[in-house]
Amino acid sequence: MIPNRRAIAWRDIGVPLAVLLAALALWEALVRWKNIPPYILPAPSVILAKLIEDRELLFSSLLVTLGVTFEALIVATVCGVALALLIAQSKWLERALLPFAITLQVTPIIAIAPLLLVYLQPGNAVLVCAFLVAFFPILSNTSLGLASVDFGLRDLFDLYRASPWQKLIYLRLPSALPQFLAGLRIGGGLALIGAIVAELAAGASGQGTGLAYRIVEAGFRLDIPRMFAALALISLSGLAIYGALAALSYILLRGWHESARAQDE
Repeated sequence: MIPNRRAIAWRDIGVPLAVLLAALALWEALVRWKNIPPYILPAPSVILAKLIEDRELLFSSLLVTLGVTFEALIVATVCGVALALLIAQSKWLERALLPFAITLQVTPIIAIAPLLLVYLQPGNAVLVCAFLVAFFPILSNTSLGLASVDFGLRDLFDLYRASPWQKLIYLRLPSALPQFLAGLRIGGGLALIGAIVAELAAGASGQGTGLAYRIVEAGFRLDIPRMFAALALISLSGLAIYGALAALSYILLRGWHESARAQDE
């Protein structure tokens, strides 16, 4: 029996939301019961009040952080797909370029951010950090997808004497689409993480206007409710980015790929 769309919506949205509300209610009750002061652990109601009170400052900083995140994700997507297409044409190029991409991925971004702040303007440094952490998942997943073409379909295209361009457009790119979208979902979250890490480094040096800078600023002032409010906005932004990219993946894959069909069961 196939569940209807209302049952699917309740399963995917209603249940996690109910668990979240229960956790927030428990948090609120524990803080009130133990009489914990806000400068140690603010209750969710205090965080919400601070979010409303400082909405202009926090939401303007949120727009800065999201702007950097989406800009870095777009650049990482373009560069990652382009490089994946390039190295898919030659094993020599893959052996020559992939180690450099892996080196950038395994180097901790928290160690790179202070150096970039020395050589670049704060805004550009944050953008580069976000790009670096989002680039490799898109590159590696797209490369895997381009290399994971069904041999039967490949032989069929060879039988009909398809040109390399036709093989790329009608065979390799559709085959790589699920892996590319998986890398894009990972890269979206990592771009936000990279932007936050770089903003923390910039905020520690007294520069920046993003949400992470507001966290550093609130820490210096011991304004713990504002720190939690900024952290809540970051978490909600990460969930929204992942949800939007997951919805895009479902729209592009539904009707023909197993991963999208499984979500309807």
